[in-house]
Amino acid sequence: MIWVHPEWLWALLLLPLLVLLYIRYNKRHQAKLSLSAYRLLPKGSGWRSYLRALPFALELLALAAMIVALARPQDSSHWEERSIQGIDLVLAMDLSGSMQALDLKPNRFEAARTVASEMIAARPNDNIGLVVFAGESFTLCPLTVDHDVILQMLEATEIGQLEDGTAIGLGLATAINTLRGSDNKSKVIILLTDGSNNAGDITPSMAAELAQQYGIRIYTVAAGTNGVAKFPVQTASGIEYVEADVQIDEGTLRHIAQQTGGKYYRATDETKLHEIYKEIDSLEKSRLTSRSVSAYEERYMLFALLAIVLLGAAFLLRTTLLRANP
Repeated sequence: MIWVHPEWLWALLLLPLLVLLYIRYNKRHQAKLSLSAYRLLPKGSGWRSYLRALPFALELLALAAMIVALARPQDSSHWEERSIQGIDLVLAMDLSGSMQALDLKPNRFEAARTVASEMIAARPNDNIGLVVFAGESFTLCPLTVDHDVILQMLEATEIGQLEDGTAIGLGLATAINTLRGSDNKSKVIILLTDGSNNAGDITPSMAAELAQQYGIRIYTVAAGTNGVAKFPVQTASGIEYVEADVQIDEGTLRHIAQQTGGKYYRATDETKLHEIYKEIDSLEKSRLTSRSVSAYEERYMLFALLAIVLLGAAFLLRTTLLRANP
């Protein structure tokens, strides 16, 4: 048994005080009759005299029951079966310097982070993890259903935290390692990158084969417009943006998706990126059955009903059997 408002239980300490006040009041206001002789009066008292305190006792119990009801007791000891929608999902995000290109607004990385945050918030039943990669990779957040934590970590992620480069194979391998111990029948990686694999000891093809062995589907998303885009370049006077051809290894990304049962997408602008994530969200729905504890079975109604019954009984006694004659 747990209590939503346990502070109300302190009011139970008032009950003994009410009993003392009742006793004191009866002694002061008890009717008295002076007689010259009481030897002829019948000995003993009638049954009503023994029960005259019964209405007060019932009212006192009713007050106690109402206080308990106000404290809102809940039962958390039962189990319930419920059907939920959920998958194990890892977002693998590219943090290479080229993700600062301005062909997506405000830039590729900010657009990708905004859309990823919306997708995380829209899938409350999923176990979601986050992997980031550039020239190296690491698991920023393991699989978790605490989406507030992963959203905070995603918000704190910035380009430049990792050695520059684009280690797509290594990023995928890290994401696969996060998922490989999962028993969920639906395991998914969403890979977002804007370049070609140029770092790391693991090739994208090797990572795709490994994902296939573990039954992991990979959705690959290439971020970048067709043609040219402005890229940041570090110069002696600071960062300058220069136009350069957008080079994305679409063939490799398409092969990864096809080999693992996923799908390849090209996000040429932020609107398209939103549409891609919505499509992936609609594709990846898997019905699971989980056994979980419910801590929300209310018990206060039992005490509230008890208080009403006790008050009714006290009222009936005061107005019928134990009615005081004026």
